[in-house]
Amino acid sequence: MQNVKIMITGGKGQLGTDCVRVFSEAHEVISIDLDEADITKLSEVEALFQTFAPEIIINCAAYTQVDNCETEKDLAWQVNVKGPENLAKSSKKYGGLLIHISTDYVFDGRKKIPEAYVETDVPFPVSYYGKTKYQSEEIVKQTTDRHVILRTAWMYGINGNNFLKTMLKLALKNPKNTIKVVNDQFGSPTWSHRLALQIARIINTEGYGTYHATAEGYCSWFDLATYFLDRMDIPHSVNPCTSGEYPTPAKRPKNSILENRYLKEKGINIMAHWRDDVDHFVANFRDRLLNEMT
Repeated sequence: MQNVKIMITGGKGQLGTDCVRVFSEAHEVISIDLDEADITKLSEVEALFQTFAPEIIINCAAYTQVDNCETEKDLAWQVNVKGPENLAKSSKKYGGLLIHISTDYVFDGRKKIPEAYVETDVPFPVSYYGKTKYQSEEIVKQTTDRHVILRTAWMYGINGNNFLKTMLKLALKNPKNTIKVVNDQFGSPTWSHRLALQIARIINTEGYGTYHATAEGYCSWFDLATYFLDRMDIPHSVNPCTSGEYPTPAKRPKNSILENRYLKEKGINIMAHWRDDVDHFVANFRDRLLNEMT
């Protein structure tokens, strides 16, 4: 694909920073975050389109604090639904392909492990966060034909906060303390850098529609915590527990395993096994991760 103008919303977030890094190598990238523009305001979004005339818009902006979404419903709706709607309206009006990032939380997680969810499965979210993300998908589809909806899950990366960093922080704080981690929720831990590369591959093929894009394979949160800390070579005591032993305000899907069926059918799936990506992540960032914790 030749050089194009790409606008990345949520450009300072976990996925956004990796997208900026990946796409800046060959394209003109405009990174937008809340301090530059508020996507919940249509006038500000239209101003961005008028000023920059982006040919591709990658929407990484989202309110992802799942438990807080249960009480901060208006904020969650504004960011997760109104923002994508404004981007879709502006894409339709001014031109441009909209790539909207969605989530495994649009499903109820009731499929029997290890049966994976595919793109044609009917969403049925069980949390308010999941409901806002599902609604954002519907609005994007209804508003503009030129769209890609990309559902991912269990994302981690070097930027921002995530599960792996939380586990590392707890293990380093007191190695003798036992960390309880849920062992009855399953998904595919997905490296944000790998996902950015997958987005680039999708753009190169100009394929529209809804895709699943997660790492290959699956594990529980407990499996992920122990594997990561082992690879980091950090002393730890991690014990499995049930979701019932670790109650949260928002209900989590027990099964968050997504199958990248459409990517595979199109021959453009570049997602690796989750263990391989965790290995690469640790190899690339172990020192930086440890420095962040000090």
